Amino acid sequence: MLKGRRKSANQNLITISTLDSRLRGDIKWNKLKFIDEYRDKEASLKYSSLINDITTKKWNIMEVCGGQTHSIVKFGIDELLPEGVNLIHGPGCPVCVTSLELIDKSIEIASRENVIFCSFGDMLRVPGSKKDLLQVKAEGGDVRMMYSPLDALKIARENPDKEVVFFAVGFETTAPANAMAVYQAKAQGLKNFSILVSHVLVPPAMEAILSSKSNLVQGFLAAGHVCAVMGYNEYFPLAEKYKVPIVVTGFEPLDILQGIYMCIKQLEEGRHEVENQYARVVNREGNQSAMNIVSTVFKVGTRKWRGIGEIPDSGLVLQDDYIDYDASLKFGLAEMTVEEPKECISGIILQGLKKPHECEAFGKICTPEHPLGATMVSNEGACAAYYRYRKV
Repeated sequence: MLKGRRKSANQNLITISTLDSRLRGDIKWNKLKFIDEYRDKEASLKYSSLINDITTKKWNIMEVCGGQTHSIVKFGIDELLPEGVNLIHGPGCPVCVTSLELIDKSIEIASRENVIFCSFGDMLRVPGSKKDLLQVKAEGGDVRMMYSPLDALKIARENPDKEVVFFAVGFETTAPANAMAVYQAKAQGLKNFSILVSHVLVPPAMEAILSSKSNLVQGFLAAGHVCAVMGYNEYFPLAEKYKVPIVVTGFEPLDILQGIYMCIKQLEEGRHEVENQYARVVNREGNQSAMNIVSTVFKVGTRKWRGIGEIPDSGLVLQDDYIDYDASLKFGLAEMTVEEPKECISGIILQGLKKPHECEAFGKICTPEHPLGATMVSNEGACAAYYRYRKV
């Protein structure tokens, strides 16, 4: 547990202002450089001890990002915490929250002749209402896995007689690259390129959870990679309105343990502030160049979340100047709607109301080979994490 290969984590080293003096002297955060140092067992146990020392009440803390969920389950971080500290797994997996109707739209488009359908690899096995994209590929559809939407743009240039569609999925993190692909397509006059947009935004989802009558969340670990793009100015109104601490947090065990420590410290002291644990990567303003290209190509719109429903102003849609690159409109699928299957409770899991092993289908009729929902397929899905690392 808590081991890793010796790779450089980042040359910009972490700074700590709220860390207890006992740990500040022992862990020497200003000298950490390699990934295995962020997974150090002794340092993690010291953090566990410190968290135990300051915890006097029961607290529910949600980690928003599915990448954090996988680290928590893989490294047993939740098992190092006091019994009263409950980590709730949030909707921070863009693959998981992509609506069923968008999956069905992707399958419909990919099944058509003269279409080259391009997607990130983790979307290929997400189940639609009848099949997934891999099955479309097996049936003869030209479905290709891409690492970048700019690769799909190149394919469009090389295949002028084909319609090339990229499945634009993600939070704020992947939006800049998808925006740049559309921007360049227009600049180059490409008429055979379009994107199927499924971008969702983190702050509105957090507010939807906090405003729900069934909300259990008392503090958040915010997704560090999202904040690397958007910064964290949008979190201050949320923290103040709902009186919850929000700690921007990284993904390695020590990052997460420190984020938990900072969050519990606020809760115990009755504070509700926004703090940045992931200072070696994130600044308050974010990446302005990235945000500029996003706002040029996209605008905020209502988005439907799989298993949750519509959340106002929670997604990105193409600006009017770029609407010709909307695959949903180009292929006449804008009005398609699909009912969610009742046997899958992924929506309840994504809201943190249940954990994966509490689902009756988990590990039985729902497995990575035969998933009922996206949370069992995605590399950031909570169900996939529990099945891989903590199958019960």
